[in-house]
Amino acid sequence: MVCFRLSPVPGAGLVLFCLVLGAIRSYALELNLTNSENATCLYAKWQMKFTIHYETTNKTYKTVTISDLGTVTYNGSICGDDQNGPKIEVQFGSGFSWTVNFTKEVSNYSIASISFSYNTRDNTIFPDAQDKGILTVNNPVAIRIPLNEIFRCNSISTLEDNDVVQKYWDVLVQAFVQNGTVSTKEFLCDKDKTSTTVAPIIHTVVPSPTTTPTPKEKPKVGTYSISNGNGTCLLASMGLQLNVTQDKVASVININPNSTDFTGSCHPQTALLRLNSSIIKYLDFVFAVKNENRFYLKEVNVSMYLVNGSVFSIANNNLSYWDAPLGSSYMCNKEQTVSVSGTFQINTFDLRVQPFNVMEGKYSTAQDCSADDDNFLVPIAVGAALAGVLILVLLAYFIGLKRHHAGYEQF
Repeated sequence: MVCFRLSPVPGAGLVLFCLVLGAIRSYALELNLTNSENATCLYAKWQMKFTIHYETTNKTYKTVTISDLGTVTYNGSICGDDQNGPKIEVQFGSGFSWTVNFTKEVSNYSIASISFSYNTRDNTIFPDAQDKGILTVNNPVAIRIPLNEIFRCNSISTLEDNDVVQKYWDVLVQAFVQNGTVSTKEFLCDKDKTSTTVAPIIHTVVPSPTTTPTPKEKPKVGTYSISNGNGTCLLASMGLQLNVTQDKVASVININPNSTDFTGSCHPQTALLRLNSSIIKYLDFVFAVKNENRFYLKEVNVSMYLVNGSVFSIANNNLSYWDAPLGSSYMCNKEQTVSVSGTFQINTFDLRVQPFNVMEGKYSTAQDCSADDDNFLVPIAVGAALAGVLILVLLAYFIGLKRHHAGYEQF
């Protein structure tokens, strides 16, 4: 965790900001705002991304997604006073800013509004933009939370305004913190209230289930791309079929890309693709670099709602699938199975993925999974050839021996 202690903000005291780095599950902005007495007055931790649709000089339209904020500052964030409510302000990139305003009532506080400003003069992010300047969208939110409770929303929340779509997830925030102590009592968003029964997270592979899921038709292929400040950084296309077993009951679920949302992030050594839908809280594919020259699928995490209303959650961070050289993509058109645990497997169809070193938003040369089959067949072929030679040698020996004995009999 890298923390920045800034000079006092008027009316807010010292400000301690932390940008959490490291494990893929911790790619979040984290803010601990203190007052003049060095007591916490506002705490927040969250993840976010922005998708912007803009017109170009040749009257066409382009879409850019910003998920890697790079270096951020928090100038203007305040605890609040009698005249002004608490406020979170984040600055990043070239002229980008994001602001959250809070208000207080008798027994509640509210996330009142969220505003986002972006700079279309940045030719790196907005090449050939028709309108140049800083544009701002304002969204009233009005989420009411009881005082002295912390708001949590792990599910993806979406704000849409004209050409801008904002997405937030893994949100944890409390304004008007009392006595400098962040509350342990959580107020959940509606999406997270669907079920409170959570299955244990499993990090080891257990024996395969004995039940057989009902076969389903081949799933539709979804196309996914993640961008950061330098352009597209992750590409993936695949049909996904989930095999879930709970209480000896097996089920098969095809992911429909038309009703599936996605987000993610890219970093030098790791990359994340997260899928989300009405029944899937999150399905994470975590990629990693190994030996500085190859990538592979290292981790899969899933949390989803089952038909009976319970939540099924599994994680495995010790996988080794979809291995390919850096600078290339991995492709497999045939059906493959990613075994996350004995109770959860993913069947993939028409798979192609490149989580690192994407150039000009296009896939690089693919390493096909058939190469794995070829590598497996080569030793078999060599062994078969050697066995054939050995058989011929033995036959020749016995034939020669028989002729030798026949010659003796003639004498």
